[in-house]
Amino acid sequence: MSTHTSHPEIIKRLKRAEGHLRSIVGMLEDGRKCLDIAQQLQAVESAVGNAKKTLVHDHIDHCLEQAVRDSPQSADETIREFKAITKYL
Repeated sequence: MSTHTSHPEIIKRLKRAEGHLRSIVGMLEDGRKCLDIAQQLQAVESAVGNAKKTLVHDHIDHCLEQAVRDSPQSADETIREFKAITKYL
């Protein structure tokens, strides 16, 4: 499996979200205000969503584009893969 140029940035975003998620658990355990917790949950959700979107776009831009150009994979298979991955957008 190859690593794409976007993967290090995605890993960085997800590790940051992981740290925020741990702090949210602490906030809940400490009885912090729901508004503060909801705000932090929104930030984590947004970070994960952006990481996912970057990954999907990178896959479309590089893997599927290369499959169309260079691979013996049929056009039907490439279209099926495109449809499958875009459901995550």
